[in-house]
Amino acid sequence: MKSIFIMMFLSRLFFGHDIQNSGKIEVLDVMTFKKSIINKQVQLVDVRTLKEYENGHIEGAINIDFFQRDVFEASFNKLNKELPVYIYCRSGGRSKVTARRLIKIGFTKIYDLKGGYLVWK
Repeated sequence: MKSIFIMMFLSRLFFGHDIQNSGKIEVLDVMTFKKSIINKQVQLVDVRTLKEYENGHIEGAINIDFFQRDVFEASFNKLNKELPVYIYCRSGGRSKVTARRLIKIGFTKIYDLKGGYLVWK
């Protein structure tokens, strides 16, 4: 029993997630991400700043700025938590943290673009 708690603690410490969250977050390469969203109705979210978003974004994406903490969670709470959400940022750091936050607020499946918008171009 003690070893299970130690394993859970180490998993959270080194990998930033609970063992229970395994499978809820999936990091997709650019081709798989494109195939998943092109010509489909999906919840696609750009978590970069508004300025970054205005300088170019994936078609159909809405902008929820990672750094706008006061509106960040409220904006995500307007989305359907039972449907998958596709997220991306500039290079993958902010979207990785966002994915973990989304699990905590009740989202069931998150797809994160590996390498972010930089690989999309």
